[in-house]
Amino acid sequence: MKFDLILTTCITWLMVVFTILQVPANALTITDQLGRQLVVPEDPQRLVTLAASLTEIVFALGQGNRLVGVEQFSDYPPAARELPTVGSYINPDVERIVALRPDLCLAIKDGNPHHRVARLEGLGIPVYAVDPRNLAGVIRTVEEIGGLLNAAIQAAALREDLSRRYQRLRSLVERLDRRPRVFFQIGTSPIVSAGSHTFLDELITTAGGLNLAAGKVPYPRFSQEQVLALQPEIIVITSMTRGEVFERVRADWGRWAGLPAAREGKIFLVDSDIVDRPAPRIFDGLELLFRLFHPHLAGELP
Repeated sequence: MKFDLILTTCITWLMVVFTILQVPANALTITDQLGRQLVVPEDPQRLVTLAASLTEIVFALGQGNRLVGVEQFSDYPPAARELPTVGSYINPDVERIVALRPDLCLAIKDGNPHHRVARLEGLGIPVYAVDPRNLAGVIRTVEEIGGLLNAAIQAAALREDLSRRYQRLRSLVERLDRRPRVFFQIGTSPIVSAGSHTFLDELITTAGGLNLAAGKVPYPRFSQEQVLALQPEIIVITSMTRGEVFERVRADWGRWAGLPAAREGKIFLVDSDIVDRPAPRIFDGLELLFRLFHPHLAGELP
């Protein structure tokens, strides 16, 4: 009985692998954002995303019906929560992915481990990798994924919308006389911020703020005393941790009467999902920061 079960399992596994290894009749050879050549179906129907940002992009393009599996933190839009999960972005479950019989996986350079991607490709599952490093890179990624999924029209419309919002905000920032001093706190313990040439630095700067953590270290650490010495006019706190932890950190900063941000009541809590994920919603995060930094101009945004 035990032998029969093992034999059945092996046959099932081999059938899955055999199905995957078949090269689609209509296939294309393309190059992903890491410069790797791969063969992909002309019209992929069974898609697995290995990062929540990629799940958001697929849905934003109106192609959620193609998804058969998503990274476990894929929680937006709500329909994403109903899909089978394939582990976290740093620890994708190869066996679970294979069992879903995808004809294409979407991966992201920062986070998805190379050896897991290599295993998937060794089983004949093409993995298209992206590497968006800034807001322009997000728009480019939207366009490329739209092309992969035969959704070029939807991608063009989304690109136009994001570009228009971006340019509108930039035109407002150009009218500013000064930029407020901003400290952006990531997480709660230790205190970490974002240095130059990071997504958050670009968001702060584009939204019309002066990033007090700018410098060569991408994610510098600070003591409470160092932050107080910087005299930020605005403190933005973001974390994957929700609820009372957020409120406790805000209350802790608020008790320092000598802190400009505390005196002016400008200590804000922001959902990390809209400023951390390189997906279309990051432009929502950009506009939110602009409203927090320059409330007198908030009404001029769409």
